Amino acid sequence: MEYIKKDLGSYNLHVIRTDKFKTVMVRVVFQRPVVKNEITMRNVLSQMLLQSTYKYKTKRDMNIKAEDLYAADIYSTNNRLGKYATSNFYLSMLNDKYTEKGNLEKGIEYLSEIIFNPDVHDNKFSNEKLDIVMSSCRSSLNSIKEEASKYSVMRMYEELDGKSPASYRMCGYLEDLDNINEENLYTYYESMIKSDLVDIFVIGDVSYEDMLEVFKKYFKFRVLKKRKTSYLLDDVSCKKKKVVREEIDNSQSNLSIGCRVHGLTEYERNYPLTLFNVIFGGGCDSKLFKEVREENSLCYTIVSIPNKLDNLLLIRAGIDRYNFNKTMEIIEKDLKDMQKGKFKESDISVAKELFNTAIDETMESQSKIIDNYLMMEFIGTDELDKKRELMNKVTKKEIVNVAKKVKIDTVFLLEGGK
Repeated sequence: MEYIKKDLGSYNLHVIRTDKFKTVMVRVVFQRPVVKNEITMRNVLSQMLLQSTYKYKTKRDMNIKAEDLYAADIYSTNNRLGKYATSNFYLSMLNDKYTEKGNLEKGIEYLSEIIFNPDVHDNKFSNEKLDIVMSSCRSSLNSIKEEASKYSVMRMYEELDGKSPASYRMCGYLEDLDNINEENLYTYYESMIKSDLVDIFVIGDVSYEDMLEVFKKYFKFRVLKKRKTSYLLDDVSCKKKKVVREEIDNSQSNLSIGCRVHGLTEYERNYPLTLFNVIFGGGCDSKLFKEVREENSLCYTIVSIPNKLDNLLLIRAGIDRYNFNKTMEIIEKDLKDMQKGKFKESDISVAKELFNTAIDETMESQSKIIDNYLMMEFIGTDELDKKRELMNKVTKKEIVNVAKKVKIDTVFLLEGGK
């Protein structure tokens, strides 16, 4: 696998050359420091750009074009990476050797048409198309509580710190949706094109020189841009545990626990924390899974997930509301056991094996390989081989030291079953 990065002034081009896949994947990443009241606008914009273009006026026209490119797949996602909001546009299509010469260039040209030539007249998006997107977004936002486990996590983060970007609902807000129209959406689009940091990743059996030529031809951003803000959220210490309950008309209760992870070094964040989480609650062999679910039958599901850029660790479980106190008791006991080193060297070996398996799985996925290079570029993580080497050297003492930095801050119970 060969990786080449080229700074083109207004954006960075990253080419990952490998003959492992029959397809080529392109990911165009727009990002800027996250602003709460821009989240909904950004979500609507991503959907609008995939509705139509100046050349392809309808969704049907766009689907026909994608089929002409041998069933090219084009989609978008929006998420948050620490202090940054990102909008991602993906193109996945067969390599030219399996279709015809020049097909990939046509696909990249089509992706540029979607991004640079939206269906706009008189500096306004189509009102008809906007109504379709707005209706879809409104329906999704109105049904947030129907996905109770996700809603529980959202509410926990809001109770943890309502001013932190970690508390922002990346699905958006109904009150902001009501303020969007075809004119201010286009104004925001222009701002994104002119002001957002842009990185373009390409992975597949491609020539770096060919990709450089093609992207210079079709992706012409005009403004020079440099990153200024760190991705890491502020490192906040835990003061006092808070418990919040909210009722829901549901048969099951959803428990979300936010833990502060304070004072981590960069090495601890990337390595010992990962192994701590695997042993504590990251899988079927973890303490939480064995003791809360299997031995005491207190929950339907339970898992812990580290959010390294936010300096947080999330514990989530589906429980019966009558089991809340007992569940919390065992979770707190398991955390104290980790802090006291009450786990085996064999637990560490299993965790390392799971990590190595995850590395192997990453190498089988184009999107995961791009994710890895993206994190290397944006926040300075290590290459996969280096990760494997350093992770295999992590000691029990280092894991215990990290465990001592994990403190339960906010407990949110979305209480059903009444």
